Amino acid sequence: MTEIKRALVSVSDKTGVVDFAKGLAEAGVEILSTGGTARALRDGGVPVVDVSEYTESPEIMDGRVKTLHPRVHGGILMRDTDEDREALGGIGGAPIDLVCVNLYPFEQTVARGASHEETIENIDIGGPSMVRSAAKNQARVTVVTEPGDYAEVLAAVKSGDGPNATLRARLAAKAFAHTAAYDGAIGAYLTSQGTDSKFPGALTLSFSKAYDVRYGENPHQQGAFYVERNAPEGSLALAESLGAGGKELSFNNLVDVDATIEAVREFEGPAAVVVKHTNPCGVAAAPTLEQAYRIAREADAQSAFGGIVALNREVDEATAEAVAETFIECIIAPGFVPAALERLRRKKNLRILATGEWLPADYPALQYKRVGGGLVVQDRDATGPSEVRAGKVATKRQPTDDEWQALDFAWRVCKHVKSNAIVFAKPDRTVGVGAGQMARVTAVGIAAQKAGELSKGAVMASDAFFPFPDGIEAAAAAGITAVVQPGGSKGDEAVIAAADAADIAMVFTGVRHFRH
Repeated sequence: MTEIKRALVSVSDKTGVVDFAKGLAEAGVEILSTGGTARALRDGGVPVVDVSEYTESPEIMDGRVKTLHPRVHGGILMRDTDEDREALGGIGGAPIDLVCVNLYPFEQTVARGASHEETIENIDIGGPSMVRSAAKNQARVTVVTEPGDYAEVLAAVKSGDGPNATLRARLAAKAFAHTAAYDGAIGAYLTSQGTDSKFPGALTLSFSKAYDVRYGENPHQQGAFYVERNAPEGSLALAESLGAGGKELSFNNLVDVDATIEAVREFEGPAAVVVKHTNPCGVAAAPTLEQAYRIAREADAQSAFGGIVALNREVDEATAEAVAETFIECIIAPGFVPAALERLRRKKNLRILATGEWLPADYPALQYKRVGGGLVVQDRDATGPSEVRAGKVATKRQPTDDEWQALDFAWRVCKHVKSNAIVFAKPDRTVGVGAGQMARVTAVGIAAQKAGELSKGAVMASDAFFPFPDGIEAAAAAGITAVVQPGGSKGDEAVIAAADAADIAMVFTGVRHFRH
């Protein structure tokens, strides 16, 4: 039995803390608190004892020192032994059974570009010390660092028995993860000072397990989904599941959904992307979301079967009806009108995700890829939309207005296709995609095969330069009239000559978009 008689409550994030403390007080728990938390609790009608009154030591240095006191840490670290009780009593202290603490908003202070001095002031000292003390003494003390745990802890306190050993151990593990991530953020900030690099000298990443997946990429592999600390609103990590169709998202679903939503972010107007095995197989923009989805699906209907769909607008009933016509593994969008959600929930095994807030195409982020014994890190490839119009026309013929529009569309899609990547497109849709080939000319051939007769009059985007004219010659044979590519090959002259010979307009962007 671990009855809670005294709690220390001092939080930066005050979400739900008044109700939590009020519930503790109603259960007969004495509340110790400090500063702004104490004021908030009193304003909420919660009886509070100031820590300075408990320690008989005033806060000093504008609150820099207030909980760093033997009565505080002795009260938390005291074991349930006569010796420890006597030692604590000898300094006038009393047992503290519950510690509810979260830390100064260091990461948020860095994120809003605060001065170095203000950032340093937001390094919490007393908070982590209390959290670690309480977590170490989990045999007796309950530590709470997240508002999401208030309800479970309060229910255990009101039961009369207090939180059991399993709950205390789980909360202690969370607490150490909380302080580890906090220290990692401080280390990353400090090692980045005095340099122009966005990559810290020491990198500590913090993720919380969301759930196990059924298996990894293959049934013989185990897997789980972890959510990044401070993941942005609108990201896959914070997407709301509105219907799982009897099945949770798998490892492969999650990877594919991320690829799909990242691709559809490229477009401002109503747009749809269908992805299969991380590659867009159909992309379209149209006046309505329903039209965009239907065109994207029909761009490669065979590959779209069992694919992942992302839409960049709230899904209406007409679009939901269109999606329900074929087997789709998962759909993700900013939201769904009630009638659309009702229709889609009737589809067997269809997972439905809503992002809520919509992230723009150029949102900043770091990306990580695990390699043997290490990690490669890069900033997100957030460029693309303006590169075609700003590019250099390398051929005798200039693109027509329709070709410029189609080239821009194809280029936005191409950066989301695995290298070597080739996209055939019209002004508002893809007609053929060649992905992940060892030779670029092979990717051209696959795109041409997928497009069939639709390649005639289409344009082509390539994620990297053509080393030889064979890719252009294959595109010309398929009926391509304009090309966008980075340029910069030793063979550019031969490639330009091949384009001129076929009366193809070609734009060099000077930017490569490999995706491995």
